[in-house]
Amino acid sequence: MKIILPIFIFLALSLCIFNLIKINWESPLTGESIIAVIGAVASASSCLLLVILILSKKIAKKLKK
Repeated sequence: MKIILPIFIFLALSLCIFNLIKINWESPLTGESIIAVIGAVASASSCLLLVILILSKKIAKKLKK
């Protein structure tokens, strides 16, 4: 679990960056840009959830001690 979570965070951040590059910033909510916006938001939220999971595991370890 210690190795898998940072790998997932790295993958989520790389997908977010990739989708941010694909967005047409002149009209971000039209055509294929909306798909990139949805992908960027989804990968950013998954990264946030993984960070929350890591923090909750650290808190659980401290409470057990």
